[in-house]
Amino acid sequence: MKPAVGYIGLGGMGHACAGNLLKAGYTLHVYARRAEQMHTLVQSGATPYDSPAALAHHCDIIFTNVSDTPDVLQVILGDQGIIHGARPGSVVVDMSTILPSAARNIASELASRQVEFLDAPVSGGSQGAIEGTLSVMVGGKAEVFQKVLPVLQVMGKNIAHIGDSGAGQVAKACNQIIVTQTLGAIAEAFTLATAAGVNPSRVREVLLGGFAGSKMLEVHGQRMLAHNFTPGFKTRLHDKDMHIVQQFASELGIGLPGTDLVAGYIHAAVAAGLGEQDSSAISTLFEKKLGKQFG
Repeated sequence: MKPAVGYIGLGGMGHACAGNLLKAGYTLHVYARRAEQMHTLVQSGATPYDSPAALAHHCDIIFTNVSDTPDVLQVILGDQGIIHGARPGSVVVDMSTILPSAARNIASELASRQVEFLDAPVSGGSQGAIEGTLSVMVGGKAEVFQKVLPVLQVMGKNIAHIGDSGAGQVAKACNQIIVTQTLGAIAEAFTLATAAGVNPSRVREVLLGGFAGSKMLEVHGQRMLAHNFTPGFKTRLHDKDMHIVQQFASELGIGLPGTDLVAGYIHAAVAAGLGEQDSSAISTLFEKKLGKQFG
């Protein structure tokens, strides 16, 4: 018998994940701060609730997918949070991107109520959520991961248990470091090519066949050249993630100078009004400074 599943946080990513759970035949319970976000899922058979606590009482596994660390803390540990309704032995799985230290604190608080916790941030963007092909980085107990894995496989394809509580969020921070520095490197490379009078599109084509080739150069390099910034991942959310990386590095007492540099690019793009566009839109800042467009 399939477990009863709850999903809290029905933005673009969460709504798509919840829809895939319904399609897979799970009994689904939903909550969103904006009731209209639940409408189509309820029409498809989900049961709505007016608080996370009320939802949790009916679920074996509760997924959360909200914007930032304070939102996750409120949804799980707040006055109407999951902790007040979750049954002993149930599992909370947070798919948001938050501070690793916060994930560890949440796990400790839930454990005091005999409720398990997995931090399971994702990568793959809205399209990956729609297609059920997300990469999922999981921290928590190995036996709890195995219990939840069949449900995660409905939403993702590359699913890995990284380590104890918080390890999933550490992996996501590492992911964002690499993604953001690669975005910056592509924008700088296209700036150099354009300034030298060389077609950056041709440069991209040849680099894709060598060691510089990457999924980022393939997808986001083309976005930059085509000026197609329809969001796969919005710049304002990317900015939030980089703040988390920098804050966690500060907690650890380490410096990440390359990350600080490219986080500045992302922040500048948000300040320039590009927050709702794909984060590859940082390339327009380079073009503006150069006085020429790529491509």
